[in-house]
Amino acid sequence: MPKTPAIMFQGTCSNAGKSVLTAALCRILLQDGMRVAPFKAQNMSLNSFVTRDGGEMGRAQVVQAQAALLDPDVRMNPILLKPSSDTGSQVILLGKPVGNMTVNDYLAYKPQAFLAVQAAYDSLASEYEVMVLEGAGSPAEVNLKAHDIVNMPMARYAEAKVLLVGDIDRGGVFASFVGTMEILDQWERELIAGYIVNRFRGQKSLLDDALEYMEKRTGKPVLGVVDYLKNLGLPEEDSVNFKAGLFSPHRPAGEHVTLALIDLPHISNFTDFEPFLAEPDLFVKIARTPADLAEVDGVILPGSKNVIGDLKWLFGSGLAEALKKYSNKGREIVGICGGFQMLGTSIEDPHHIESAGETLAGLGLLDLATVLEKDKTLVRQSGTHLASSLAVHGYEIHHGQSRANRTCDTLTFRNGESGGVGNPSQTIWGTYLHGIFDADPFRRWFIDRLRERRGLPPLKKVQAAYDLEPAFDRLAEAVRSQIDMNAIYRLLGK
Repeated sequence: MPKTPAIMFQGTCSNAGKSVLTAALCRILLQDGMRVAPFKAQNMSLNSFVTRDGGEMGRAQVVQAQAALLDPDVRMNPILLKPSSDTGSQVILLGKPVGNMTVNDYLAYKPQAFLAVQAAYDSLASEYEVMVLEGAGSPAEVNLKAHDIVNMPMARYAEAKVLLVGDIDRGGVFASFVGTMEILDQWERELIAGYIVNRFRGQKSLLDDALEYMEKRTGKPVLGVVDYLKNLGLPEEDSVNFKAGLFSPHRPAGEHVTLALIDLPHISNFTDFEPFLAEPDLFVKIARTPADLAEVDGVILPGSKNVIGDLKWLFGSGLAEALKKYSNKGREIVGICGGFQMLGTSIEDPHHIESAGETLAGLGLLDLATVLEKDKTLVRQSGTHLASSLAVHGYEIHHGQSRANRTCDTLTFRNGESGGVGNPSQTIWGTYLHGIFDADPFRRWFIDRLRERRGLPPLKKVQAAYDLEPAFDRLAEAVRSQIDMNAIYRLLGK
């Protein structure tokens, strides 16, 4: 049967902007009346999400699905790799973990995985008019090409035309385009339809000679020059931008409070805290040393893909002792997922999920014991935060099962189960619920409580709405005006 019309963004490097351009094209095609879906064969990220049916997938494809006004579906990202060390990852196939694998283990598994990828693609594509695919890294990595399943082999399978994206802000973009084409095999070059110059700053007419050169040199046209789009207001794909300073905004000039976010080495799902960035009276400070906890009004311990390793880092860096001292001040300490486990008395790993079977003492700030179990909890949840009586929602992704003693419930889920616990004053509390701060009224209540402890009056009214729809429309408007959409439609046969 004929394939669903498809187009694919690949890059000259990682973090060239493929994910954002995929989301943009999904929204543009949706605006133009197309039933469109995103797809990425394999994603490597510690930022993941749980679908309604309990499957785990990468956040980037979740954002792209939202751009297309679709409910996220694990078929959009059939393989998710969650690094747990420099040489190994947990492998998620069609939403469910199949095990932790070393690089060599995964290379042996890839042929089987690619069959599952193809089946997922065919199933998903049969339900839509257009598919927008995303590659990973670069298709010209000579050490990876022989076993690649996400770039050119996927483009060939989907019969997708490829747009090669380069980040001009890094420099050397045209050399990267030419070099990529030189390394590609002939059949791969034939799949390239053109180039997208991304993250441009300045006067575009100055690029005219370079654009003309590219077509003469390679026979492929530049189909767009996209500006450096700042402050998109969309969730980030992985920790690259976080580690590069995503959470380093300017301190508010007026009355405000400061929230410290511990930068764990294996931080995961840091998108839990992106809603804070739009709040006008909150400064999010990244904490990496004990000195970073000085003069802050609250501390958050985020999720972690390697809780055992990150807990050791907390003690080795001096932050564990600093957090214990900070807890005596009556200020807020919050743990989310892995951070929640670290607040407890112990973490046990009998099944070697993250270690060689270690048991570590936690921070001891909550009477909570955690065992890392083989089965992974993957579930969407909603409930009520008890102290505020406000609704919260999100999802759980964790191997840990925690048993609490001498603690008080912080929130309850709709099924009546506890959703988190804290000390009696609820100044120290934790939950497995990712996305708890997405709810605007609860986030405002949380910030107002920090304000009151600092002696500032509560604002009692939502100051910033966490709504992605305006961001998607702004993104689509910008990209539509800067790429050749007529050429895109010709490539799609439309």
